[in-house]
Amino acid sequence: MKYNQLGNTDLNISELSFGTWAIGGAWGKLDDREALKALDKAMDAGVNFFDTADVYGDGHSEELLAKSTKGKVASIQIATKFCRSADIHDPRTYSMDSVRAFCENSLRRLDREAIDLYQIHCPPLEILKEGSVFEVLEKLKEEGKIRYYGVSVETVEEGIFCLEHTKASSLQVIFNLLRQKPLEKLFPMAMEKDVGILARVPLASGLLTGKFTKDTTFESDDHRSFNRNGEAFNVGETFGGLDFKKGVELSDELNWIEKGRGNRTRAAIKWILQQEEVSSVIPGFRSVKQVEDNLKALNAKEFSPEELQTLKSFYEKEVHTHIRGAY
Repeated sequence: MKYNQLGNTDLNISELSFGTWAIGGAWGKLDDREALKALDKAMDAGVNFFDTADVYGDGHSEELLAKSTKGKVASIQIATKFCRSADIHDPRTYSMDSVRAFCENSLRRLDREAIDLYQIHCPPLEILKEGSVFEVLEKLKEEGKIRYYGVSVETVEEGIFCLEHTKASSLQVIFNLLRQKPLEKLFPMAMEKDVGILARVPLASGLLTGKFTKDTTFESDDHRSFNRNGEAFNVGETFGGLDFKKGVELSDELNWIEKGRGNRTRAAIKWILQQEEVSSVIPGFRSVKQVEDNLKALNAKEFSPEELQTLKSFYEKEVHTHIRGAY
């Protein structure tokens, strides 16, 4: 396992880490015992960083992390997020009293004295521009409740604004083979400003596993069913903003990347690992098997310069125009 410094922080995080939305809720049936075994498997393999949020199962994923990291607080770093359990457009959601309450509730569920990385959870651009939430985060940092703070963004525009006008230590962005736009401006700027990048939705909600057909269906409580067209939240969080059937078609056109890399999942993660601006890639998981498969991406064959150019051209010519929503 390789470890990267997260931007200008003193956090050295595993290049492959894990997000915990899927074990918290909104991805179908849950199995806490399997989730805890999977978390243990990841930590045994050297994963020392996990991303969560207070709305993942109404705090359930934070509670699972507390159980799995008991006695390991000094060696396992956790990032969590806030704001989406309230009205994200209401400035009062970002007040000192409100954010302090969000933070203290997360600390209680995580059973920790401080949050390593506290992230605003995809706020509207107008909230970022208003700016007072960053003063609140600076205060919580002074008080020792959080060590560092960052922003999870939906669009490149939001990310660039944060880089230009805030002291955020990290940006969490949607980034995968079918969502390459951040490579153009956002990533180079982040590297120049020494801001860490966390790559989320790396498998495009499963499209890049190669396991789906156009007839695949999902349970009603799975966001790949209830948010397929952005009905519940930003459409980009589900299949990277692609129409499902079109996404399956595009993913299948990438089946060649599996050769010499085991499968499409490992290949898709390996491609992200080769992007030098990315501090860590954070795929989700629900089972030990998924964790093990994702970990195998670390030793997968690297893409050649020619292959990387082919994938860039494929995105520009075949994918880009099909992504829906602001990004």
